[in-house]
Amino acid sequence: MRQSSGVRGEKSRDARESAPEQKGVPEQSTPKTAGAEGSGGAAKDTGTDTGTEAGDAKGGAPRRRIGRIARWTALGVAVTVLGVSGVGYFYYQHLNDNIRKNKLNLGDKQLDRSVANAAGQRPLNILLLGSDSRGSKENQELGGARDDADRPPLADVQMLVHVSADRSNMSVISVPRDTRVTIPKCTDPDTGKVYKSTDRQIINTSLVNGGPGCTVATWEELTGIPVDHFMMIDFSGVVNMADAVGGVPVCVDANVRDDKSGLRLTKGSHTIKGKQALQWLRTRHGFEDGSDIGRTHAQHMYMNAMVRQLKSGTKLSDPGQLTDLAEAATKALTVDKDLGSVKELYDLADDIKRVPSGRITMTTMPWTTDPQNPDAHVIPKPGDADKLFALVRNDIALDGKDKKKDDKSPAPTAPPARKNDIAITVFNGTGTAVEPPATGRGSDIAAFLVKQGFAKATADSTPRAQVDTTITYPRAGQRADALAVAKALGLPDAAVRHSPEVRQITLVVGGDWRTGTAYPADAAAGAVGGDPGTPDASGSPSATPSGKPTGENKAPESSDPLNGADASACMKVNTANRF
Repeated sequence: MRQSSGVRGEKSRDARESAPEQKGVPEQSTPKTAGAEGSGGAAKDTGTDTGTEAGDAKGGAPRRRIGRIARWTALGVAVTVLGVSGVGYFYYQHLNDNIRKNKLNLGDKQLDRSVANAAGQRPLNILLLGSDSRGSKENQELGGARDDADRPPLADVQMLVHVSADRSNMSVISVPRDTRVTIPKCTDPDTGKVYKSTDRQIINTSLVNGGPGCTVATWEELTGIPVDHFMMIDFSGVVNMADAVGGVPVCVDANVRDDKSGLRLTKGSHTIKGKQALQWLRTRHGFEDGSDIGRTHAQHMYMNAMVRQLKSGTKLSDPGQLTDLAEAATKALTVDKDLGSVKELYDLADDIKRVPSGRITMTTMPWTTDPQNPDAHVIPKPGDADKLFALVRNDIALDGKDKKKDDKSPAPTAPPARKNDIAITVFNGTGTAVEPPATGRGSDIAAFLVKQGFAKATADSTPRAQVDTTITYPRAGQRADALAVAKALGLPDAAVRHSPEVRQITLVVGGDWRTGTAYPADAAAGAVGGDPGTPDASGSPSATPSGKPTGENKAPESSDPLNGADASACMKVNTANRF
């Protein structure tokens, strides 16, 4: 049995899922729209009254008085609505002012955004962070360690939320805070201080190097997944959010007591909120083997329960509760500048709420002990971690339930054009957060294609940055042409994708192909995803280009996948922390 997420994901998730609630509050401000309608209604009433008075020339004064009363009543309603609208607007601005904003990425390079699919839809990747800041008196009371009040906060909880392009599914990857990674060079946007790249630190320290934007740069280096937004929350934010939604249901399989976090629960199910919610999210010693891995599982359970609760509308029908939630969420959040308003948060939440709970998959990065410090740190597990990251990069659902139309690869609708008639643009996308671009890759591959007969292959020097080499084509009828280009380079069909955002067949040479004119065999063997072919009636992809059902591409078991609809999960209590 597996467990689920909390501190980071939950918090950020709270923020995200609370965004609809936040919008719900400003929607009380939509009286601006309602006011316009009210004014229109008043005008309409006036016209009606005029007609009535004209009739009253025959019918008498009483009807004229009724007409005047109707007009003034309508006008009064309109003025009242507009007044409420003004109050709503100022409250909306108040909520916007609550939100703290920072730069998205503090590294020297930022990966290009995920490519849109054949329908023009683009996936979303949001990094959720939980800060252990003791900077405020409230956080010191909740987190203890007052001596750490001046210490820069650490990102002790980190989750990447991936919402599929068609919004049919969502994947969440947690990375344990004690994972040793490469933290790229970052520059503090406020002080200008430059932090050198290092591979000797654990991932939670990345927050110290200038702020959450350095953690974003670290995730892009670790996973190759472009991050669109981040959301960060602190101790007090978790407490306030848990209170605002009326508590979150969790379960333990035995009595648990963790003196480090303060958590104490009896065996069974409990609805936790306030400080107890924070204790749950921070507990490490009390769960499983007492490591940070168990903590990520507890956080997944909390996050899933929170999402189910928000989707059901529990505790959110009262306007006062909506207001409390809006205040708690906006005050608790630090986000990137493109996500820095209630409207953006609401739009994001609107995307997320479309995902059914049963299509949400929580995972923990597959890991192994760090050979440099096996007792304290972990590192990504070769193979399994790579596969998990690749699935998300290629927008493949981790639950293995992507819809499929048939068991055959989509066949090109027409034979390829002559090689010398196929126009190809080649970009050098080999630069990463820690590696500079491999010199001349775009021009080298373009020249090779010309030698192969593709006379219209040209290089474009515009900087690009992505992990996987891809070929995209704008029109369905060009699939055969794109496959011909892929074959000439030794690229697998999985690298070929349909996207209307390119103007012609476009090749981006990724970080997985830094030398040579033939695509590396080991990279081709490990390729996943690719062009899913013709969407089915729901807009979901059919099958992978290899002809294998997409269900064969799913999260490895070592990532401890947990389904979002699983309300039966119960945390295993560490035997050393039972009472």
